[in-house]
Amino acid sequence: MTQEELLRKILDYDNRADPYPLYAELRRTPVAQGGDGLFAVSTYWEIKGLLHDPRVSSDSRNLSPGADEDLLTNDDAPGLPPSFLRLDPPEHDRLRRMATRPFGPPESPRRINDMRGELAGIVSELIDGFGDRKQIDLVEDFSYPFPVTVICRLLGVPREDERLFHTWADAIVSGLDPVPGQDPGERRRVVQQARTELGTYLAGLIDRRGAAPDDGMLSSLVNQEGPDGRMSRVEVLSTASLLLIAGHETTVNLITNGMLTLLRHPEVLERLRADPRLAAPIVEELLRFEPPVHLLPQRTTLADIDICGTTIPKGSALWLVLAAGNRDPRRFADPDRFDPDREDNQHLGFGSGIHICFGAPLARLEAQIALTELARRLDHPRLVADPPPYRSSAVLRGPRHLNIAFDGVRNRAG
Repeated sequence: MTQEELLRKILDYDNRADPYPLYAELRRTPVAQGGDGLFAVSTYWEIKGLLHDPRVSSDSRNLSPGADEDLLTNDDAPGLPPSFLRLDPPEHDRLRRMATRPFGPPESPRRINDMRGELAGIVSELIDGFGDRKQIDLVEDFSYPFPVTVICRLLGVPREDERLFHTWADAIVSGLDPVPGQDPGERRRVVQQARTELGTYLAGLIDRRGAAPDDGMLSSLVNQEGPDGRMSRVEVLSTASLLLIAGHETTVNLITNGMLTLLRHPEVLERLRADPRLAAPIVEELLRFEPPVHLLPQRTTLADIDICGTTIPKGSALWLVLAAGNRDPRRFADPDRFDPDREDNQHLGFGSGIHICFGAPLARLEAQIALTELARRLDHPRLVADPPPYRSSAVLRGPRHLNIAFDGVRNRAG
């Protein structure tokens, strides 16, 4: 099989349930070349080096002509400037510093940790909502609504408006993951309408927070002025949109892939039920073993780069196949084994370098709390179908639905 054929197979939905044998074949040649000037890098050390290489651009304006827009996770809202995720230094660094001030260290070191009780409350309410049912779709009933609710609380969206956010997020997320046979024109229309309504709502909320500040992150982005000055109105809009879509997507997959993996490894599920302290190492191993993002496609080389004897020319489209690097036997012993006791687990689940996932601390905490409570409160949970139906995206890989049967829901105290 040629390298180009192998890359096409990785994108083929028929291989979505288990792409790992293809990744193993891809790693035999650390740099694979596809059509139209595309290069894919699949080995751990080479990926990590490129994630720190200033000759690799994340700026969407440098993308090669003809890039596959359906493949790319385009979370930039129309009519707004690119989010800092799609920029290079110094623009990226300035906006990321400004976004970080109300979100985490050093200016707000306890913001995420202080949400622990609120996150646990949201999880408990969702699980209580299962009621007397003996089967749920984890994605629809839990993994999707949880992070959207969290982001609403973080941004300072009024509780009575959270339902609107859920509706817009569902429409936009569905547009990022097209269904085979779906009319692409209609899909774009629905997404555009949802983005427009979301943008209009956020613009009004930004104006209200400018006039009447509160303790939400959106209010902080609007009103705080630090060493880099203050975000413009459109920069606040772009950043808020990024937080809603990018953060939501990865957390949905992390929780859903996590529960799927635990149900496939019931001995680990029982360990977590007995000892919630295992949640942190379990989530780290999940980020290596079944990461929420499988590849980073939106990269462009700004100069010729030599990787393992292959020259990637300036201006090439570059894919970094994180999920393949996470199972590189040169870096991880017995990489195809799910091992929560693994030591030195420096995975690529959230990327690395200046673009390392902005929301990683929140996503980690959400997944730890979610998986711990699901393990504790679902009585004898089991998969209805394995493998489950997967989303079509090769980038944001995770089940579209995950039907779980169980004998009942234990109360909060028990």
